[in-house]
Amino acid sequence: MKSIFRMLSTALACLWLLGAYSATVSGIGDDEAPAGFGNLTNGLVDQATFDHVREVFEERDDIKKGLGPVYNAQSCAECHQTPVTGGISQVTELRAGHFNGTSFVEHPGGSLINDRAVDSSIQETVMPGYEVRTLRTSLNTLGDGFVEAIDDQTLIDIAANQPDAMRGQVIHVPVLEAPGMTRVGRFGWKNQQASLLSFSSDAYLNEQGVTNRLNLLENTSNGRYVSTAPFDIVPDDTPCAPVLLAGTICGEDPDDDISEFATFMRATMAPPRGAITPDVTAGSEIFDAIGCKTCHVRDITTAPIHMPINGGTFEVPAALASKTIHPFGDFLLHNVRTGDGIVQNGGQSTRNKMRTAPLWGMRTRSRLMHDGRSLTPTEAILRHGGQALGATLRFVFQLNRSQRRQLLAFLGSL
Repeated sequence: MKSIFRMLSTALACLWLLGAYSATVSGIGDDEAPAGFGNLTNGLVDQATFDHVREVFEERDDIKKGLGPVYNAQSCAECHQTPVTGGISQVTELRAGHFNGTSFVEHPGGSLINDRAVDSSIQETVMPGYEVRTLRTSLNTLGDGFVEAIDDQTLIDIAANQPDAMRGQVIHVPVLEAPGMTRVGRFGWKNQQASLLSFSSDAYLNEQGVTNRLNLLENTSNGRYVSTAPFDIVPDDTPCAPVLLAGTICGEDPDDDISEFATFMRATMAPPRGAITPDVTAGSEIFDAIGCKTCHVRDITTAPIHMPINGGTFEVPAALASKTIHPFGDFLLHNVRTGDGIVQNGGQSTRNKMRTAPLWGMRTRSRLMHDGRSLTPTEAILRHGGQALGATLRFVFQLNRSQRRQLLAFLGSL
């Protein structure tokens, strides 16, 4: 049924994008990316298609649909739902490993320790000897279609223009849908993914335990293979149902939900700004003056229409092309002395680096920084050291009480 709906909705979307849509959403048709928390499409697809892929993103899986054997959530929306589907949440995941004095060594089965299992006998736990441990908060995905549409060179140029002492690290990571190809990473706390389809595939496997056409090998339980009955009853060699993927193995995802997850994220609006008051305006200038803007970059423009990205598997569509976004982030890795010691796709040099947190939508978050341990903006600022130490010292020693209040007002408007 999903496959039939997908084909019909794709045809309707094509007609709609050719001229049937009138720009009723603020921002569509000009250079600004549309922003809002209204569960509305950004123009990539029509509203009916958007509502459908959002429902797939929200759909809860169970064991009969491939959930587990070890997992963290039953749907994408469990971790991405504040204030609307696709946003951030209070949910964290657990990662662990060991530092041998030279290199990071993954925990058996990988650094991700799944918090849930379909049977108590295969519950994952952190094993003795793996002292590197961290929590990771779920990330906002609203507006990520625009982030995906940023040209690699734009991110490379941002890094090149930063002062040496504050320069972010660019890493190239595999694009799962384009075997052998890499792209500048931009998604995840370690920039471990570069495309939304890769991100969807990785999350479906690692967070829900559902194998799919880009990740057909089930996770283990602390390194122990458990992908047999009674723990796992759905075969991993199921062909894809969609006509466009005939002959492809989709594993436990025969309807190719990962493509619909990607479409949903690509079609979301960016997080909007809150009210702009005189204090917010003044705080914005202070934000720039003390050096926060170096890493929390205000304005980034996406690639032009039809530019091939993701190893040539996707072309930037009109709805995402040449749009200015305001993420207040550079999508680069930095060492601000809060690194979690975990290595993913970036190699050992990234062990104590994290992606700059994009601040758009910050006012919707009750827990800040990668581990959620900072509960106020002030606490988060004071944790910044390393490459961000200069900005932190200016916040502490150069701002008076009124200026700090204005800066916090500005952050509260993001």
